[in-house]
Amino acid sequence: MKAKDSNYCSLKRIIACLFIFMNLSYLFAFIYQPYYCPKQSFSFSVHQQDNSAISSLGPTPKKTNSNTTPNSLEKTNLSHIVFGIAASAKLWNKRKQYISLWWRPNEMRGNVWLDEHVKVEPNDNDLPPLRISSDTSKFKYKRKGGHRSAIRITRIVSETLRLGMKDVRWFVMGDDDTFFVPDNLVKVLQKYDHNSYYYIGSTSESHLQNIDFSYNMAYGGGGFAISYPLAVALEKMQDKCIQRYPGLYGSDDRIQACMAELGVPLTKEKGFHQVSFFFSKLICMKLRTSFLFVPLNFLKALKRLRRPMKMDSAGLMQQSICYDKNRNWTVSVSWGYVVQIFQGTFLARDMELPRRTFVDWHHKVDDIAFSFNTRPNSMHKCEIPFVYYISTATKSSNKNEIATEYLPYQTPLSNCEWQMSTPPQIKRVEVYKTPNPYLWDKPPRRNCCRILPGNKRGTMVIDVGECKEDEIIAL
Repeated sequence: MKAKDSNYCSLKRIIACLFIFMNLSYLFAFIYQPYYCPKQSFSFSVHQQDNSAISSLGPTPKKTNSNTTPNSLEKTNLSHIVFGIAASAKLWNKRKQYISLWWRPNEMRGNVWLDEHVKVEPNDNDLPPLRISSDTSKFKYKRKGGHRSAIRITRIVSETLRLGMKDVRWFVMGDDDTFFVPDNLVKVLQKYDHNSYYYIGSTSESHLQNIDFSYNMAYGGGGFAISYPLAVALEKMQDKCIQRYPGLYGSDDRIQACMAELGVPLTKEKGFHQVSFFFSKLICMKLRTSFLFVPLNFLKALKRLRRPMKMDSAGLMQQSICYDKNRNWTVSVSWGYVVQIFQGTFLARDMELPRRTFVDWHHKVDDIAFSFNTRPNSMHKCEIPFVYYISTATKSSNKNEIATEYLPYQTPLSNCEWQMSTPPQIKRVEVYKTPNPYLWDKPPRRNCCRILPGNKRGTMVIDVGECKEDEIIAL
């Protein structure tokens, strides 16, 4: 789905992050993300179809009027969203494991759209229904080095519309390796009028990708949403529109070309992340990455992240910055994911910049290749952070508080000459947080963290929560 990735390139990147539509999609706050490389995506669908009956869809639209329901005034919820997941038969056995981690069989609607039939296993019943895309051989495709699957994938929204599902407000498109945080996605879509034309997503974080494809294009790997009436308008003209752009590369740029002909601009939401190093920021609805926790493979990493996501999806991976004044340390907490301890004092303005530990889509080591500022990756032995990944997350039985534990991964061999305490003595970090279900309804502001006195040797104790009225992030 991603431009230059619609033919399902294999996983090949090493990272430390994720996609999740988290807190208010304005706040961004990065954390540790070692290595980056782009991935693929997926989608959901609403039709309640027996997974064992994979059908092939014809091109004839069904007349529907799904928005005229008695419940049209209620807030958008998961039942109003239909997911369209782009997948390939060749990679299905692997990619379906990713989808199973965020898909809710009894709450969500959507379909996985394949290029050909696959063997359905007994344990696939908790996955979205499978469908076969219509034949696209009649469409011209002239992009050298590209793949015709882009045409099939770009028609998923229109083909999903033709299923005639009722009470649909939004069609959400993604790839089979895109990881959605459903509750956060709902909160974002609640901000918009589903009866109007909306094309919502985000551009790439790489300047070169945006130059090659468009700064007005929502990248499919990051996922995007199309309102129901816009999907109706798109379906009426899309096939003719596709024929006018045989030289485009991927599916998402074909969608954008048709949006241009409809006169609908991209509404940008930062929570739709095309690449993984943004998952350490504060706001995410979707994740798209490879290795989140460096010691683990992708699937195990997602499974570990799923528990804190269920407990407080709005706060997942939100970065907080605080200081251990007694030891002169700077601490960065991406809640539910990772804690980093830096020796010395780093200003908040610098800490919220991502460290330059990744390269762009073209694998050029270029510090101006991205559409955001980055922080030089210092190799000074005293400035290398001590990294602690989440191990467990539990909810207190007597109060609405979540306790998370983080254990060391990266412990630099420190012969640091600075005259101060060194973090190797910290073998465990405990972070306590009270979730706020109304966080999305408030103006965006990063949570604050506070170092608490602890009586356990080798353990740092941190409280994370809303900043108080006069609280600032400064030593």
